[in-house]
Amino acid sequence: MQRINRENTGLKTTLPIKVIQFGEGNFLRAFVEQAFQKLNQEVDFNAGIAVVQPIETGMVAKLNEQDGLYTLFTKGIKNGREVEEKELITNVVAAINPYTDYNNFMALAREEDLEFVVSNTTEAGIAFVATDTLEMTPPTSFPGKLTAFLFKRYSHFNGDREQGLTIIPCELINYNADTLRQIIIDYIKLWKLPEDFKEWIKAACSFHNTLVDRIVPGYPKDQIAQYNSQLDYEDQLIVSAESFFLWVIEGDDQLKKKLPFHKANLDVKIVDNMQPFRTRKVRILNGAHTAMVPFSLLYGNTTVKETMDNNFTGAFIRSLVVDEVIPTLDMEQEELLVFAAAVFDRFKNPFIVHQLSSIALNSISKFKVRVLPSLLTYIEEGRGLPIHLVYAFACLIRFYKGSWEGEVLPVNDNKAIVNNLSVIWESESYKVIIDKVLQNREYWGEDLTETPQLKEAIASALAHIEKDGIAPGFSKFRKEFSTSH
Repeated sequence: MQRINRENTGLKTTLPIKVIQFGEGNFLRAFVEQAFQKLNQEVDFNAGIAVVQPIETGMVAKLNEQDGLYTLFTKGIKNGREVEEKELITNVVAAINPYTDYNNFMALAREEDLEFVVSNTTEAGIAFVATDTLEMTPPTSFPGKLTAFLFKRYSHFNGDREQGLTIIPCELINYNADTLRQIIIDYIKLWKLPEDFKEWIKAACSFHNTLVDRIVPGYPKDQIAQYNSQLDYEDQLIVSAESFFLWVIEGDDQLKKKLPFHKANLDVKIVDNMQPFRTRKVRILNGAHTAMVPFSLLYGNTTVKETMDNNFTGAFIRSLVVDEVIPTLDMEQEELLVFAAAVFDRFKNPFIVHQLSSIALNSISKFKVRVLPSLLTYIEEGRGLPIHLVYAFACLIRFYKGSWEGEVLPVNDNKAIVNNLSVIWESESYKVIIDKVLQNREYWGEDLTETPQLKEAIASALAHIEKDGIAPGFSKFRKEFSTSH
């Protein structure tokens, strides 16, 4: 079987470089490349991508061996049925390691067709490194490399504002583009670059905050024979991803003209403010994950899919999201319900084995950010007690006791938190335990014993959990607080 390359596949047309992409990992190759390929296929966007390796080790050499070609497999659940698709990605036209080929990296700055910069250099990638200099080949940080690159472009085109770039980072931090822009400004100051260059950055280049959402397991090494059997060529860079795709980009009508995703069959939203979408994802998808873990592990499940397939735990998570989280969000309820249905499909994806124990890390801090706001908002809006969220909170506290029915639980958190909760659990009184946990402002940012009925409800839930077990305990807890509160 022949190794995949452009000669073997008959792909001899070279696309002009419109996109420079910092990062060659699985996520970008299963996300951004597919998005721009859709534009090429459906609206004749005619965009090639030049991939830049952001750190010294990476996959640029393998990409070049395959002329930038690789196969993307997507699998998942859509509208309750399993779907599986494969696609040959063909729009990577250059792959450069700036650590070994700095001149060719900087030569990209002279490309007249270049319009966009995208990146995913991990959350730690958008960072200011004070020891970076313009003379380094290259600077160590991604923002340092980008600053040097943009300065080369500014200089080559003599400050022509028509040659500014649209910069769309995909790192998983809030306000990723705003943060990147400020670090570039900081480098301009550190390196004593011209004031006119700073003005060019501000006026000619645009920076767009984003939210990306797709699970990308990457190279399917455990099932590689099955994947290879579907191909008539040898591919060392197969990447697998779930079918779900969402890219939210902050931008205006001008960006929509530059990136006409509204004409392509892909869920890319260009919006004035992406924060509602971020809140939606954090509260529904991440919130459901975090609420699920202690509750479902105590019940006896081990994976996310098993949780959703079980009649009791699946119904519990759906009710928690639909009846208690969604009413607290300031978006169109129908749109939220559609998003939630997609999330439930993702949770049931048979192609992704998501262990509950693997997402148990730092559950206290995750609960504070992802779940607690929904619980408190529900109460503050006068809706009563959100019994599923309260019960999930009680399960979280019980989880940190560290063992259940003779088995050690996969508690994985800061040692100080684990040790503190272990000491608290030495008390025999649920009311004392709840007081000490809920009063801890370091955990929750406030004293939760001041929230009406919450302390009483969690103490009751804990008592039912310990005496009756998870499912019977919830039934009794719900009856108690649905009828008398």
